[in-house]
Amino acid sequence: MYFKYFLSFLLFLSPFCQNSSRAQENTNHSAFRQLHDEFSTPNYYRTASGAPGQGYWQQKADYSITVTLDDQHQKIYGEETVSYHNNSPDPLDYLWIQLDQNVRERNSFSKQVSTSHISDPMSFRSMQRLFNVFDGGFKIEYVKDVRGKDLPYIINYTMMRIDLPQPLKHGETYAFKIKWWYNINDRARIGGRSGMEYFPKEDNYIYTIAQFYPRMAVYNDFEGWQNKQFIGSGEFTLTFGDFDVRITVPADHILGATGLLQNPQDVLTTMQRKRLEKARHSDTPVMIVTEKEARDREKTKDYSHTKTWHFKARNVRDFAFATSRKFIWDAMGVPFGKRIVMAMSYYPKEGNPLWEQYSTKVVAHTIRTYSKYTFDFPYPKAVSVHTNRIGMEYPMICFNGGRPEPDGTYSERTKYSMISVIIHEVGHNFFPMIVNSDERQWTWMDEGLNTFLQGIAEREWDHNFPHWRGNPADIVDYMSGDPETMVPIMTNSESLLQFGNNAYAKPATALNILRETVMGRELFDFAFRQYARRWEFKHPTPEDFFRTMEDASAVDLDWFWRGWFYTTDHVDVSLDKVAVYRINTKNPDIEKPIARQEAKNIPEQISITRNRQSLKTAVERDPALKDFYNSYDKYEVTPLDKKTYERYLSSLTDEEKKLTDNKDYFYELTFSNKGGLVMPIILEFTFEDHTKKRIKIPAEIWRRNNKTVSKVFPFPKKVKQIIIDPLQETADTDTDNNAWPPLEHINRFELFKYTYPHRPNPMQQKIKK
Repeated sequence: MYFKYFLSFLLFLSPFCQNSSRAQENTNHSAFRQLHDEFSTPNYYRTASGAPGQGYWQQKADYSITVTLDDQHQKIYGEETVSYHNNSPDPLDYLWIQLDQNVRERNSFSKQVSTSHISDPMSFRSMQRLFNVFDGGFKIEYVKDVRGKDLPYIINYTMMRIDLPQPLKHGETYAFKIKWWYNINDRARIGGRSGMEYFPKEDNYIYTIAQFYPRMAVYNDFEGWQNKQFIGSGEFTLTFGDFDVRITVPADHILGATGLLQNPQDVLTTMQRKRLEKARHSDTPVMIVTEKEARDREKTKDYSHTKTWHFKARNVRDFAFATSRKFIWDAMGVPFGKRIVMAMSYYPKEGNPLWEQYSTKVVAHTIRTYSKYTFDFPYPKAVSVHTNRIGMEYPMICFNGGRPEPDGTYSERTKYSMISVIIHEVGHNFFPMIVNSDERQWTWMDEGLNTFLQGIAEREWDHNFPHWRGNPADIVDYMSGDPETMVPIMTNSESLLQFGNNAYAKPATALNILRETVMGRELFDFAFRQYARRWEFKHPTPEDFFRTMEDASAVDLDWFWRGWFYTTDHVDVSLDKVAVYRINTKNPDIEKPIARQEAKNIPEQISITRNRQSLKTAVERDPALKDFYNSYDKYEVTPLDKKTYERYLSSLTDEEKKLTDNKDYFYELTFSNKGGLVMPIILEFTFEDHTKKRIKIPAEIWRRNNKTVSKVFPFPKKVKQIIIDPLQETADTDTDNNAWPPLEHINRFELFKYTYPHRPNPMQQKIKK
């Protein structure tokens, strides 16, 4: 009975399944279909052009923070008052606060979902992480309103919800206070984007402190509260606001931070203030704290006296600082119109000679270069701080690695890696500190765009810069790799595979290809600058970027976004066939001699050749079998041939006669798209006289057939060679199918001599015994 009912059910479903399969077959799978299904619908807040709409809004959070660094016990103690401004049209019943330090709690969500394994051997560091002996995370002492009344709250790992006494309506502001402390992590032992570096020789520390205060989560028009847990990969999504921060540290520390120093007379010597003023008007770095002064300071420790450094920063999304008695400090002024932006560096003696020679100049170069392609750097300063093996960014300040050997020598790799990381992290001031994308959701929107501009800045630093991410040829190995180890760029930050390739290298490569190959520099640069200026100090989405690039250039790029950002397809265009033609003039005086020569070039069939050698044919044995056609020369021009040609000419117009006189060679090229990712086809023709001609076919040639296309090219001279993508500018993953005739690749292999280990002869051992 059950089987009968089940069979009836299957018969009932059958037509629906067939219809579904048929619908799939009939669905538009073209690489050029528009992205209407993938993109969110334009609305009052965000327009179809990619610009903020008339009703665009964003929240604001102002902070008044007081923190103390305990240099003896490596702890941070803090209190803050947060004033949250609800500019949204929605009433809010609660607020979400980010507690990013909680990623280092002993039972953090991040540790629960991370994988682990036992290796043999296993490092002490891996074992320590397995046991998680560090007591990390915020210790929240209270959450109160400004009148001192306790507020109800709940902590869910790295998020804290504060329940409001009444809904916060549009246009209203709510203020509350939080008090906390936490243990500072040693980055060398347990990692982290911020923390401390210990120098055992002098028993000193460099503190690079960030995510040190409870921070407001973002509430926006397209996602509501962005309260996705901080697991570790997806970084930070933050609200703009004004900061008033007081930081108390040992009196012998030098401190740098986001914002402008409000009390230099309290924390700097008269000499340091004079040097700082001199640096403002200098186009080369001026030492504010010299290496000798830093060396003298790090020899002693003053725990009994403190200084409070007071900073203010307007319209920033975050705040960070660095402090140490080891710091050398230099600075220079960078003019932007009537403004002067201070480029600064803080570094220990272990960073020299590299840091004194390069860091501040690289900072200045970066903000100048990025400003050319986006907007003038709006902040009053940009700071690079050195601590080992790190690269992390915050408004106006970043923490960078790149350290010479203890004797001061350094390799080329160390030098250029240091310059690269400084450019990259200072560049993050533009993306995402100012163009404030959602890092928790989309890593590529800041890392990819920033890596793209980093490559431009590196090439403008030195034409021969040894390596830059975004070069199409360098992404080939990744793009041609195992699809199981890849996900599209448009994947949530915490679910990315091959993080560096996916979020940094691939989007940077895509943008380089857009600029150099698809759009051209003039159209691309205008559109990219338009995006940056539209979303300066705002919160863009991927669609805002995609739409702006098309809106400002009149280039339909849906095919490009789909292929590069929404799939894991790769570029592999194959030159499958080349056919060469010339126009048949029908003039027997021209065509018959050509036909005679072509016939001579056709090799005789092997069976006929062997027959000639071994036997006589019937015609050879009996001459009576021969007639006119046995001796007829079919390539001889006859009166009938000429008469036929004259009749043909008389039927042609003058324009048509000119075409018959065309002596060009016509090359019909057939291409196939083996990788799935449609791209422009770039061809280089080399002629017999060794001249070259380069032709670029737009990607739209694939619009009616995404798999195979053909195109004819006429030339007045013979082509010797054809190559697809000769400069490797499209990231084509297989160059073996890019040439006609096929190129010969000679690979080299190395010989080595294996030396067998000495093994005693057993018989000799017996004899000895």
